[in-house]
Amino acid sequence: QVQLVESGGGSVQSGGSLRLSCAASGDTYSIYCMGWFRRALWKEREGVAAIASDGSTSYADSVKGRFTISQDNAKNTLYLEMNSLKPEDTATYYCAAGSDKLSCAPYYTPLLENWGRGTQVTVSS
Repeated sequence: QVQLVESGGGSVQSGGSLRLSCAASGDTYSIYCMGWFRRALWKEREGVAAIASDGSTSYADSVKGRFTISQDNAKNTLYLEMNSLKPEDTATYYCAAGSDKLSCAPYYTPLLENWGRGTQVTVSS
């Protein structure tokens, strides 16, 4: 089992930036894929970004060029740097991690077996 704890959410104005962090603990050696997905009120979960154990990254089209996913293996921490934020980025952001090697892409992040409790991001216009 892997435990995940997100932090770094908050409220910003359109065009602003935030950096989310996700601290992982437990059986972190088993992780193949980590990522972020979000859920806005009244909307379906949306995969945002993913990073595989080899460091390869992928992004949803909606955030490409604005968000950057990275990880610090020494600290067992995952990050999501979010720039040029828009009101439509408002959502609860979840960190996810899994050992399944079937896929490591944004769309797959909600299917990973370990989730954090989420952190709220609110972008005002």
